[in-house]
Amino acid sequence: MSEASELIVSGEALIWQDSEELECCSVVPEAADVATISFVSPGGALFKYEPGQFLTLELPVPGGNVWRTYTISSSPSRPLTISVTVKAQAGSLGTRWMLDHLKPGMRIRASGPLGIFTMPRREKKKYLFISAGSGVTPSLSMTSYLFDRGTDIDVVFVNCAKSPSEIIGRQQLEQMAARVPSIKLYFIVEQDDPYRVWTGLRGRLNQLMIGLIASDYLEREVYCCGPEPFMDAVREMLISLGYDMGRYHQESFGTPVETQADAIVHDDLVPDARAEASIAFTRSQVSKACHETDTILAVARASGIVIPFGCTFGVCGTCKVRKLSGQVQMVHSGGISEEDIENGYVLACCSRPIGGVAIDV
Repeated sequence: MSEASELIVSGEALIWQDSEELECCSVVPEAADVATISFVSPGGALFKYEPGQFLTLELPVPGGNVWRTYTISSSPSRPLTISVTVKAQAGSLGTRWMLDHLKPGMRIRASGPLGIFTMPRREKKKYLFISAGSGVTPSLSMTSYLFDRGTDIDVVFVNCAKSPSEIIGRQQLEQMAARVPSIKLYFIVEQDDPYRVWTGLRGRLNQLMIGLIASDYLEREVYCCGPEPFMDAVREMLISLGYDMGRYHQESFGTPVETQADAIVHDDLVPDARAEASIAFTRSQVSKACHETDTILAVARASGIVIPFGCTFGVCGTCKVRKLSGQVQMVHSGGISEEDIENGYVLACCSRPIGGVAIDV
């Protein structure tokens, strides 16, 4: 009997249920303290899940079992195995045990798959996947699925890492992109590896980079996963760029969401083009009515008030001014320090007034 026929019971495929343990079949190092761990069903069942879902593993650490949740990094288009890519953080208990002790042949209990951070399997859309660090795992699963489906793939894949050696899944992604030209990869690192050349992007993801990487970002479905501050920054960038946030999806880096009812509703500050605002330029003794979507720089120039500026993208810092009162939405690209922000300074080119604002100009 063939392997395929053995997996058919009464005309239906035998699907893995979490009442059965998982058996580790491989542990592949990805980077320092990172590995992809793959499992099979001891009974030969297939795995059925959606790209982006997660598993909860019961890990027999010293002192008693612990439960840890990991996003599935493999694709449901390859149902004989299921994989998670795990990274041990400082003080890690469960993941550290997995990296140090989990070997092929060992069995552990698991529950799932679960999660709502998924993509429609049959819809043909243009995607922009944005991730940081080990938050890359759902994007890996989604991209692998689209690659295996092989029809009308259009993916821009952005991953941010501390250094090139810490990019997770790089070889796998490059192999797919080498065969499908419409999978575009962009890796952004904060620092180089010593004695190794890096010719890619450096720094932190900003709205200028988004426009350069995916000029058609307004037409794409965005999926984002990473640490909470990273995802907060991505949302702010997209809002400032006029993106339809109804097409934005994000996964919680720490606690994946099981149902839509559990999903976090983000209280993002979104300027409203219909809402009235005002800016008082105190030293110039000029007050102007405007809208929340207008920048301080644009209102100043329209009022004949000179504020020096350069890039108009929040990069150069030339237009830094002091805010005396009020609230603004500012999405910059590195042109102002946290210390300056704490001291009340804003960049006029990328700051929009929410209600009444006073500026020391």
